Amino acid sequence: MPAPLLRGAVAPVASLLAVSACTLGGSVTPGFRSPSILPAASGSPAPALAPNQFVNPVLGRDFPDPGALKVGSTWYAYATTGNGDNLQAARSTDLVHWEYLDEVLPKLATWSTGDTWAPEVRRTSAGYVMYYTTRDPNLIRPDGTGSQCVSVAVASSPAGPFSDRSSGPLVCQPKLGGSIDPFPFTDADGTRYLIWKSDGNCCQMPTRIWGQRLSADGLSLVPGTPTDLGETNDQAWEGSVVEAPTLLLHDGTYFLFYSAGNYADGTYAVGYATAPRVLGPYRDAVGNPILKTRDAAGAQGPGGQTIVTAPDGSLWVLYHAWDPNFLERSMWLDRLRFVAGRPVIDGPTDRPQAKP
Repeated sequence: MPAPLLRGAVAPVASLLAVSACTLGGSVTPGFRSPSILPAASGSPAPALAPNQFVNPVLGRDFPDPGALKVGSTWYAYATTGNGDNLQAARSTDLVHWEYLDEVLPKLATWSTGDTWAPEVRRTSAGYVMYYTTRDPNLIRPDGTGSQCVSVAVASSPAGPFSDRSSGPLVCQPKLGGSIDPFPFTDADGTRYLIWKSDGNCCQMPTRIWGQRLSADGLSLVPGTPTDLGETNDQAWEGSVVEAPTLLLHDGTYFLFYSAGNYADGTYAVGYATAPRVLGPYRDAVGNPILKTRDAAGAQGPGGQTIVTAPDGSLWVLYHAWDPNFLERSMWLDRLRFVAGRPVIDGPTDRPQAKP
């Protein structure tokens, strides 16, 4: 199956909407939709909200592949952009009302030619460290073009600007199609790891999830060989892709959440696998996917997920979903619960629900 369009690319209409939204600045309230974005197919009016309630989407603009970081009492979200910038961000004190911050990576490394997406940020001794996907035209993959690779940028503030002064990718596997969708994970003992996907679907090859230890400052990989975590696109619902890994340690078990299917249509969805050790091997769960298209909610192709912890200890998932017309991927927020040891995502939900 041919690879889809680059994930950072959005339909021209969506790009125009994103640009016009950028000029507005300020905060974006939950449930906001650009004027050209139609409501859910039911045509129902926006529900009335109690003071302790919210309704999805929580960021009603194009904000795909969200990553998240909490600093003090503020959450920062980072995302792919389709408006010509590199990467965008927003911040919130309640996960519901978001202030848009615009571009946070104004300049790329000298070796990179763009095609940036899927950022995640962590705080280390080096500062605020951003892991993201970008293109190296000199590392040639099997289809004869440059590879998508993982790079790293640093800032003194979670709001940026981030600066990438690297001389080459942090990790790249051109023979496997490249390396994308980095997720930094800190284990219970403080050891840092980087989890990512080999981009085989670019070149009609399998896709796999990999992992390797990071240095204490998060700026380099510990010398050694990447570990294949055992997660590949071998289930029918996954199509040609497993990607966007997110790792969570819960009650002694490692849960590897991932997105699969075609990001550009309604087949995109979220599943998970489990392992007793951080680097696996992981086994797919029965009953995948656990987050998928829900027409009644006006949410198509949910994915690109990340997990956040609310002040009360409850777990929530930030993810993107297309509107019914596939014009933009806005950011949604839904509860993640564990039932009999299995994760359950209460979504996509467009009805009023209690705030985190």
